[in-house]
This record gives sequence, C-alpha cells and structure tokens, in this order.
Amino acid sequence: MTLTFRRATDADLAAIIAMLADDALGRERENTSVPVAACYRDAFAAISADTNQLLAVAEKDGTVTGTLQITFLPGLSHQGLWRGQIESVRISSAARGGGIGRQFLEWAIETCRERGCGIIQLTSDKSRTDAIRFYENLGFAASHEGFKLKL
Repeated sequence: MTLTFRRATDADLAAIIAMLADDALGRERENTSVPVAACYRDAFAAISADTNQLLAVAEKDGTVTGTLQITFLPGLSHQGLWRGQIESVRISSAARGGGIGRQFLEWAIETCRERGCGIIQLTSDKSRTDAIRFYENLGFAASHEGFKLKL
C-alpha cells in the first residue's frame, strides 16, 4: 500500500465533496452534483490562493481516500502564538478502520509544527462520538466549549 498526503488540486474536488457528503450530517448539507457546483469551485479557488490555508488529501494507491483542511491562524494571545485549525476531516467510508486517519492526522500535526504552530485546535460535531474518541486517542483534549452561529 502506498499512502501519500499532499495539497489538494482542482482534480480532487469531486472526491473531496463526495467524502464530505458521506455521512448523516453531510448528506443534508452537501451538493454532489456533476459537474461540481460553482460554490465549491469558488471556495477552492479562495482556499488555494490563501497561503494560510491548506486543503489536503490522503491518497492510497493513487485513489483519494481522505481530506482535511488546516487554517494557520496568527494571534496575539500566548505571546503571538500561531495556531493550526483542523477542519473537515474525512476518510472515505471504504477506507475507514485501516489507520489512514491516524497517519493523516499525525501528518497534519507535523505540518502545523513545521509552520511554527504552538497549538492545534479542531471541532467535531457532538453527534460524531467515534470521531471524538479518535481525536482523544490522538491526544486532543476537550478543554473548551465551542460555539457556532449560522448566518
């Protein structure tokens, strides 16, 4: 098995959207129509143009099997510490349980370390109990309450 992690390209967009839609929450909010909807192409262009954004994919034997996005956040607190914000972590349903997610997150953590981040943060929907357990097993602590406001 050849497993690689890399920056996503526009050719990966349909596979990424399919993974985002491949669960109970994603089915309700994602649009998997072909061709890829303009809203996704526009978002991808904005992410790709921003040096503090990294949309990444995991490839197993040449097939995209995972995705995540890291946002590198400068801040004043903690003496100007940079943070890595990891979001939209997905492993394709066919590839779950084989260790790809752990390796992908370890790669993301190392990528944040290399960018000078001193803290990594992420959120997970409270209904995703398996994902929460996965993050805790990687050393993440539920140290804060998170809030969202949909506009």
